[in-house]
Amino acid sequence: MSKRTTPQNPGTSKLRKRAAVMAAGFGVSAVLGTGAAFAADTAQTVALPGAAAASLDAQAAAQAKAASSAKEAAAKKSSSWVDPVTHYSLSAGYAQGGSMWSTGKHSGQDFAVPVGTNVMAVHGGTVVKTGPNGAGDGPAYGNAVVIKHSDGTYSQYAHLSRIDVKVGQTVSTGQHIALSGNTGNSSGPHLHFEIRTTANYGSAVNPVAFLKSQGVTV
Repeated sequence: MSKRTTPQNPGTSKLRKRAAVMAAGFGVSAVLGTGAAFAADTAQTVALPGAAAASLDAQAAAQAKAASSAKEAAAKKSSSWVDPVTHYSLSAGYAQGGSMWSTGKHSGQDFAVPVGTNVMAVHGGTVVKTGPNGAGDGPAYGNAVVIKHSDGTYSQYAHLSRIDVKVGQTVSTGQHIALSGNTGNSSGPHLHFEIRTTANYGSAVNPVAFLKSQGVTV
């Protein structure tokens, strides 16, 4: 006995096929949409590191430029010379005769300034002598400081009221080292300044001529 087959409703079959196609379409769209979104995210991910890298490169370039400028400024400063004090009047000059000096001739240049005036290193170097008694050069100098410079010259600062550096200390051009005074064999407040070929008394050269040769206006 044969089994009776009930035919399906043609309309229902078409609807089911149509629904399946639409579902497939939605699936494709969803996949494509996800891909597009992934592509967008990927593009954004790539773009951000690129922008960050460019920003970092710009920052690195700026920092390198600043470091170079600072290095050039430091090099320029280390190669320059300055006056030991500011707002001064020149008084007794180098090799000037007089009874005040044991040799009859002045060994340096006097800068007339009030007691307590800032005294600066005329050039970068290393402190080699400090203290009373002319830092070992004699009581006539009072409190004194001697600095050795890289070119082999020495600068001496005397009649100080206060010393603010120590032997072995490295100083830069224009750095504060002491306060001017009236100690030792002094006729009034001033800074006695020398340029020497050694650290000791007796090796002084004309300090004004020397400073002018280094481009300093005295």
